[in-house]
Amino acid sequence: MDKERREKTVRAQDAEADGIIEGRNAVIEALRAGATIDKIFIQKGETDKTLGHIASTARAAGVVVVDADKRKLDFMSRTHAHQGVIALTSVREYVSVEDILNIAREKGEKPLIVVCDEISDPHNLGAIIRTAECAGAHGVVIPKRRSAGLTSVVAKTSAGAVSYVPVARVPNIPALLEQLQKEGVWVFGTAAEGACDLYSADLKGPAAIVIGSEGDGMTRLVREKCDFLVSIPMKGSISSLNASAAAAILLYEAVRQRLGQ
Repeated sequence: MDKERREKTVRAQDAEADGIIEGRNAVIEALRAGATIDKIFIQKGETDKTLGHIASTARAAGVVVVDADKRKLDFMSRTHAHQGVIALTSVREYVSVEDILNIAREKGEKPLIVVCDEISDPHNLGAIIRTAECAGAHGVVIPKRRSAGLTSVVAKTSAGAVSYVPVARVPNIPALLEQLQKEGVWVFGTAAEGACDLYSADLKGPAAIVIGSEGDGMTRLVREKCDFLVSIPMKGSISSLNASAAAAILLYEAVRQRLGQ
């Protein structure tokens, strides 16, 4: 094997270690093997039959398929030989929402769940998962679309917390909130103009804390499903915290209240 081929092989191995699978054959084999794939990016405008087969197979398996321009794929690529397709794999299996509720039941605790509404930055998601683990939350829920998944970047940022915190992925966050409410869980959404400040909220009971994206906050439909909107008192000139900092403050207020019971 010449030097150039050896370098390509090493780059491909490094990419797969980081949860990136590149190239048509590699992605097809990952789908056949039942790998947990978060998303598949396929080059926009390509009419190649193989890419069409990959897209249809992925969708049938419930994998999100995203059209991307060549520039984005080139930027994502580690091997520089993506052939118009890149898959992002998960570092661990997702669980169901019922699994998370069962964990709380088995521990004899009132559920404490973090719901991430379109947190697309993997560093933010990793930090939220890390805080959730430290605070003893029973699980984290993310949407299938417009969200970071359990990639290697999320795992690294979580400092290994993804190995301990169950993460569920659902197609629809508003429907999830309705499901939790039927299970007796109160839904607390974070908003700058919340109806009450955080320290007036009662987080001792079964609670789901919804964290919106940094740019736009919670989406309208998610906001409308919340039982309560709470705000974090701000004393400085900057009017908002990043998503992971907000999650940490809410989670540890819940911990404080529960320790006082």
